[in-house]
Amino acid sequence: MGRWFAVLIVAIAIGSVLPITRHSWLPPAISTHGHLIDEQLFDTMIGTGLLFMAAQFMLAGFVWRFSGSQPNARTTRFPGGARTMVIAAFVIVGVEILALSALDQNAWATVYFRSAAPDAMKIEAQAGQFAFYFRYPGADGKFGARHPEKIDEADQNFFGLDPAVDPDAKDDIVSGELAVPVDREVQLLMHAKDVGHSFYVRELRIQQDFVPGLDLPVHFTATKTGKYEIVCTQLCGLGHYKMRAYLHVLPQADFDKWLQQRLPAGSTAIAKER
Repeated sequence: MGRWFAVLIVAIAIGSVLPITRHSWLPPAISTHGHLIDEQLFDTMIGTGLLFMAAQFMLAGFVWRFSGSQPNARTTRFPGGARTMVIAAFVIVGVEILALSALDQNAWATVYFRSAAPDAMKIEAQAGQFAFYFRYPGADGKFGARHPEKIDEADQNFFGLDPAVDPDAKDDIVSGELAVPVDREVQLLMHAKDVGHSFYVRELRIQQDFVPGLDLPVHFTATKTGKYEIVCTQLCGLGHYKMRAYLHVLPQADFDKWLQQRLPAGSTAIAKER
């Protein structure tokens, strides 16, 4: 019976690893850095998969070896010694982590350690229970100041703007959807209104937490037009399950029209070069 169990362990291990050896479970990446993230994920899966298989085969080997032991038999010496096993595991896992860090650091650096270009389009992203809102500067290219005490969702003043006294806020565009032009770098300036949330677009290969009290920048360049789902992946309350929005990647001309249609009444038209 014990040896059949050893065979079952090997079969389950192989069956668990086979699905992750294929890329078909990933949607196509639509950002300039997406292929780097995919390569890092694949390298991580290969490394951890090999270690997982080695551990399961070792377990199966122990089961096979000792399956014929008598019920009351005692093992006087653990094969290799417990200390040797612990040291080997520590070294192997440590080497794997260092290797992955060295080989794939470029993927992380592209998104987080390299600043966006000076001409990148700046868009504010705000997360609050249980919705995302996005703000674009108007024709003046400047964001109006945020006043938390003036936030009034009933009046759709989601960012706490005060256009009566702040000229920079008069032409700001606020939307429940995120639209960006294709093949143009975008810098999201992210902040949370209440608790922790997350911005996740799987096709962009971006998942960034909103941290209350911090304004966090993240930048990307979308390379394929289309409509993509934005979801919150941080448990943020009872309405977490329905907290989502949509990313629209548009040709530049269509994006200009999208902005123009959402200008506040009386605002100046936005220049085409923006």
